[in-house]
Amino acid sequence: MLQRKQTLWLFIAALLNAGVFYFDLYRTHTIVNGTDTLGQLRVADHFPSLIIAVIITLLPLVTIFMFGNRKQQMRMIAYCLVTESMFVAMLLMRVTKLAPPPSSGTYWIGSVLPVAAILFLLMALLGVRRDEQLVKSVDRLR
Repeated sequence: MLQRKQTLWLFIAALLNAGVFYFDLYRTHTIVNGTDTLGQLRVADHFPSLIIAVIITLLPLVTIFMFGNRKQQMRMIAYCLVTESMFVAMLLMRVTKLAPPPSSGTYWIGSVLPVAAILFLLMALLGVRRDEQLVKSVDRLR
């Protein structure tokens, strides 16, 4: 059913993941020969990050429509969590390569959104698991 709480959690996770395309992930300030240069880390600048960002945006939306098979839906949410973790790990690796020691940088809004999406995916997984346990308990009563 589309009226469940986990549908809302999955949709919010997809929206947060879509926000990665609009916000910078990391910004650096490097002083080169007395001039301050601004460096930005974006999803669109790195092709593997772009592919994973598209996947982490579409997977929760696809998972919403798997409400008929709860076990498959839980598996898809687990895949979403794995790809989300891969994206965060790739982001951290890119940041360490981008920021040499004489520069200062800050994580931007786009780097917080995938972490928040992980929390919503976990809440959706718990909701699907609760539904599965409820169905099993009702089947036992029959």
